[in-house]
Amino acid sequence: MDVNKRNNVRSLGDSGSPILFAHGLGCSQAVWSRITPAFAGTHRQVLFDFVGSGKSQLSAFSAVRYSSLAGYAQDVLDVCEAQGLQSGVTFVGHSASCSVGLLASIARPELFDRLVLVGPSPCFLNHPPEYAGGFERADLQGLMSLMDQNYIGWANHLSSLVMGAAQGESLSGELSDLFCSTNPAAMRVFAQTTFFADNRADLPQVTRPCLILQHQEDSLVPLAVGEYLNQRLKGSTLEVMDVAGHAAHMSHPALVIDAMRRYMAEVHA
Repeated sequence: MDVNKRNNVRSLGDSGSPILFAHGLGCSQAVWSRITPAFAGTHRQVLFDFVGSGKSQLSAFSAVRYSSLAGYAQDVLDVCEAQGLQSGVTFVGHSASCSVGLLASIARPELFDRLVLVGPSPCFLNHPPEYAGGFERADLQGLMSLMDQNYIGWANHLSSLVMGAAQGESLSGELSDLFCSTNPAAMRVFAQTTFFADNRADLPQVTRPCLILQHQEDSLVPLAVGEYLNQRLKGSTLEVMDVAGHAAHMSHPALVIDAMRRYMAEVHA
């Protein structure tokens, strides 16, 4: 199968070190549209849709493969291979795709230079007393039940959670439209996989440097999660953005661009 068609891969620019952008649950590569212009002409930028999202080929979707974040990590590795990327990649991921990028970097550390993680969480569930992911199992099961009973209501509810009340209706509406344009069956698998994943045990295996971009007030990822990641990812940097919500790349793109530029200018071993 042609991976470039399967994952609706787009490459912007053909020179400069590569940046690979990976979207989160229910979204598509369109969420990076406020970020990519800042790196035009200086970097080769590669965007794609996970299978089952955006304009990917739905016929390639497998509920078995994508019942684990490792299946999405394989999408990342497939896209890199299809685009001839062999080293020096800066991976930029949001939410669930942060863990996906970490898994890909464990599998192929030589492929990646560094990772930029926007709103990462290795596990959304609370595991007291050592870990506060932000949700009880019943909370997440309730979200899945809402999704089954009222998909549009679920999309509206989750998009308002992700964007934060302060961002107004336009961004929440934009995100809700993305959710509603995603195939519900594929979306349900991605949601189940995302909400109930636990990648905490994988963190010590990550060898590439990471920038953790944490939102100050995030309904989905508490501050403690960013601190937890910073303690367990060797050579990581934690930057807390003065942002309410879970999608600064959409609501406050200038902050994310500035953080990326500073981090990518740093010399890492």
